[in-house]
Amino acid sequence: MFDTHCHIDEEAFVADREEVIARQRAAGVEAMIVPGVNVASIDTVLEVCRQHPGYCFPALGLHPEDVKADWQTALQTVEKAIRAHRSELVAIGEIGLDYYWDKTYKTEQQEVLRRQLLLARELDLPVILHNREATEDIIRIVKEISNLRYPSSIVHCPLSIVPLRGVFHCFNGSKETAQQILEMGFYLGIGGVLTFKNCKLADTLSDLNNTPSLEGRVGERLLLETDAPYMAPVPHRGERNESRFIRHVAERLASVFSTTPDAIIAQTTTNAKRLFGL
Repeated sequence: MFDTHCHIDEEAFVADREEVIARQRAAGVEAMIVPGVNVASIDTVLEVCRQHPGYCFPALGLHPEDVKADWQTALQTVEKAIRAHRSELVAIGEIGLDYYWDKTYKTEQQEVLRRQLLLARELDLPVILHNREATEDIIRIVKEISNLRYPSSIVHCPLSIVPLRGVFHCFNGSKETAQQILEMGFYLGIGGVLTFKNCKLADTLSDLNNTPSLEGRVGERLLLETDAPYMAPVPHRGERNESRFIRHVAERLASVFSTTPDAIIAQTTTNAKRLFGL
């Protein structure tokens, strides 16, 4: 199993991080992506990943909830770290838009997203996208940056050489939104929400897979993730989430696609390695 989104560096794991990782290994989790979210997480993400080389893979970025009054300074610091540690990173993220809690810095969030997407093209890295209550804007901006023939920071490099690519983390949108994301060449990150009662995501994925234009290839664009320590799946809701719980997501996906959990795990692991270049 490959957990493509786990905040194992965060405070929730400080007391027993090594025990948690040992449990994950024993449960069959073979690797995880550890995304950064702000300036403070630059050091914590890199430290954890350096302690577990070949198992924890780092990504750095400025999360939309961390876009505040000091956003320019924060972004410059994060961008500098991304450039300095490019050889270690497998992605830029977690980045995106979030209008759920606060729209005070809505315009600034969009500018931060644009700049980080441009940096991803310049450095040829995939992106990990956070989207909450901002679907129309995030898709518009991703298309905008994707369609730039010569991004300003790489004036001699045509679009075909550095296409924008990545994953929409914690996807729980409509079939129409999913189709747009897949048409852009992006992946869908599927986590614990799939197991929640009354969640419509299972029906969305099933309908999507039966869409003639996709020819049953939706599974090739899905990634497993936990967002640990958040969003624990059933039957662990209310607990601290851990990567080993990702098997419950795989089991639910298997029922959606009428296959086995092992087949889902194998396909999504292949997908993850392809996207993140591992």
